[in-house]
Amino acid sequence: MTSVAFDEMSGFEGNAPVAVREAYAALKSWLDATPPDQFHTRRSQAELLFRRIGITFAVYGDNDSTERLIPFDIIPRVLTKPEWDFLERGLKQRVTAINAFLKDVYTTQECIKAGIIPEELVYRNAHYRMEMRSIRPPHDLYVHIAGIDIVRTGENDFFVLEDNARTPSGVSYMLENREVMLRLFPDLFSRHRVAPVENYPDALLATLRSLAPTTATRDPTVVLLTPGRYNSAFYEHSFLADKLGVDLVEASDLFTKDDVLYMRTTEGPRRVDVVYRRLDDDFLDPLVFRPDSVLGVPGIMNAYERGNVTLANAVGTGVSDDKAVYSYMPEIVRFFTGEEPILKNVPTHRCREKEALAYVLDNLGSLVVKEVNGSGGYGMLVGPHATKREIEEFGRRIRHAPDGFIAQPTLSLSTCPTFVASGVAPRHVDLRPFVLCGADEIRIVPGGLTRVALKEGSLVVNSSQGGGTKDTWVLDA
Repeated sequence: MTSVAFDEMSGFEGNAPVAVREAYAALKSWLDATPPDQFHTRRSQAELLFRRIGITFAVYGDNDSTERLIPFDIIPRVLTKPEWDFLERGLKQRVTAINAFLKDVYTTQECIKAGIIPEELVYRNAHYRMEMRSIRPPHDLYVHIAGIDIVRTGENDFFVLEDNARTPSGVSYMLENREVMLRLFPDLFSRHRVAPVENYPDALLATLRSLAPTTATRDPTVVLLTPGRYNSAFYEHSFLADKLGVDLVEASDLFTKDDVLYMRTTEGPRRVDVVYRRLDDDFLDPLVFRPDSVLGVPGIMNAYERGNVTLANAVGTGVSDDKAVYSYMPEIVRFFTGEEPILKNVPTHRCREKEALAYVLDNLGSLVVKEVNGSGGYGMLVGPHATKREIEEFGRRIRHAPDGFIAQPTLSLSTCPTFVASGVAPRHVDLRPFVLCGADEIRIVPGGLTRVALKEGSLVVNSSQGGGTKDTWVLDA
């Protein structure tokens, strides 16, 4: 790992002499030849398009605004085909291992018996569902849609930062970013051979249809279950349902009878085979989980247990999202695939371990500390950018409940050219590719959602923390 940011356009670090990397050569020429006022104009046009489309997200607890536009940067990120081929191989390996791990912890638990992972990390995990011990998901697949967060620190140094196996979001922004770029910069596309992402809805629908229970004797009926319009990601739910050509449903649209799930329609009840759910486990079935949930469908877990419906993703997949479990992923990959991990983990200190705890407490000012169940950039300390008071407060929290935290070195995430108020400048980025795991194959569209930290020097890319997004170009040649 490097202490100074690797720039993906120049290929150099820090103040080293600049020489443009081949993948960025055409883009650099375009940047040099484009007047600054044109960037301002195109950015305004992009914002207008997003407002017309209605692509917003909500921030819970924000009293200033219920909905926002995610800032969009008009300068794309570029990856070469060899770089993408490497990432694709690693992503397929990792998701294969995650599925095998989840099947194992809900059945024979061989990885626990072999000492690959401590049993308490599984049993005490807030997302481990004992109900799943008696359920075998169709085709023995648990994670059907995964978002794996990747960071880069050098020419050939890619790391998995997080695994998102519950309800990963952001794919609508990947698709809309590409649509806006195609509209605003056709001349720039003409200089590159960019692999398409527009077929993602087709790939997702094919994946979901392949997962239909064996009891389905006709074309499977797929629905997308949303908590409703007040959910922070409702735009994405409605967008994807429209792109997939499936019904967007809420709990009131569904009911169960004789352990079969049905959808209410104007032509009478229609059996549902696959539910792409954007609803957390806790709210899915008030007869099994939270009895006060009005967002779930009573009896859906019985239908699931009988093998009459597929839930994508499966209940209980959050075990693999846990950041303490993440720290064991290299061992998990080796155990279940018999291969060395293609994609590396970020070195991780588990505060639940005595020596690691002592090291973390002594070095809080240089580490990134995360809650094991945290997400969205919340519950996190970035030591080098934190105040003395924040560091002291986090130290108290860690001492009080060390099992709830992990710590990692402060990675110097790679930078990409970004259009900001002062002009074009480097900003730190990460990448969330979306992996679709069906009964027939694993599908990945080339690219993903690049998130960018818009503040100079910031490493926090999450949209809820002020980050933005970019179009991600994978060159086809």
